[in-house]
Amino acid sequence: MSNQVYKNVDTESEKSSDVVWHLASVTHEDRVLSHGHNPAVLWFTGLSGSGKSTVANAVDKMLHDMGCKTYVLDGDNVRHGLNGDLTFTDTDRIENIRRIGEVAKLFVDAGLLVSSAFISPFIVDRDMVRKQLAEGQFIEVFIDSPLAVCEQRDPKGLYKKARSGEIKNFTGIDSAYEAPISPEVHVKTAELSVEDCAKQVINYLKAGGMLTV
Repeated sequence: MSNQVYKNVDTESEKSSDVVWHLASVTHEDRVLSHGHNPAVLWFTGLSGSGKSTVANAVDKMLHDMGCKTYVLDGDNVRHGLNGDLTFTDTDRIENIRRIGEVAKLFVDAGLLVSSAFISPFIVDRDMVRKQLAEGQFIEVFIDSPLAVCEQRDPKGLYKKARSGEIKNFTGIDSAYEAPISPEVHVKTAELSVEDCAKQVINYLKAGGMLTV
């Protein structure tokens, strides 16, 4: 497990006394009722090349076609803007997930089913996001694919660069990945088609009564 210590920058001691939570006229419950389904974060975690973004987008398309209100937060996309100032050191990876956890929480408050596709290598950071949400609103989806398969796929050529030393702090090579211990959904992308992987997630949501549309 990572020996990095997560620093919660949102503690009462560090907040300004002038910062007060503003209550919205439209409540969370109002938004949930208007959407017709329960909100949640589908947290896709796994090695680079495991299929996180591919499966997350397939799930998002299926949910959208069902009439659900959804959004996808993708690791690479977010680093183009919100997290563009962060590197891939353990410290910055922790901050990367902290920020995404806060954004995902806002999407849930808006009543959406938000899919977050991030390597998110450390258990403590994923648990930190889980604790920010109500019970049942954080659904950990382990996109499980062997390192050898991920390297063989290597869609961005990152493993090759990591092996040659061009990229440092690369998860699975010179930076640790801590696999989920008991994820809500365990998807093995090396054994299933993208459609079947996505259906596995959808079936979990249906079985749990999350989808009422």
